Amino acid sequence: MQVREVMSTNVESCSNQDALDHVANKMRSLNVGAIPVVNNGQVVGMVTDRDLAVRGIAKNNTNVSQVMSNNIVTITPEASLEEASALMAQHQVRRLPVVENGQLVGMLSLGDLSVREQANESAGVALTQISKQNNLQ
Repeated sequence: MQVREVMSTNVESCSNQDALDHVANKMRSLNVGAIPVVNNGQVVGMVTDRDLAVRGIAKNNTNVSQVMSNNIVTITPEASLEEASALMAQHQVRRLPVVENGQLVGMLSLGDLSVREQANESAGVALTQISKQNNLQ
């Protein structure tokens, strides 16, 4: 099974110049915990609700460029769910932006992996690896 079969395609994004309150409101209205940061359709970062709290509010930062993660791991829609699971585990992430021809086309979350019965094992492996590595820190 491929990433394209389970990824979310209606992905909202923000710019690295957006104000943190704007992004927080967007997350609240969409009921999501992370939003990709996009410049000309290309993913340049990710911002999470944790980034807003820990790097934003706690340090008096005001825009996304000051709090976003910029070493982003992406995946293509043609990749297998096993490959996605391995990337999530290796990089300790729960979400992967899906990129095709350099452009953001979707988002794959650990929850998306668990939606399909066939993918449940992949999601379990990824979650186990993410949790083990996070507990070691």
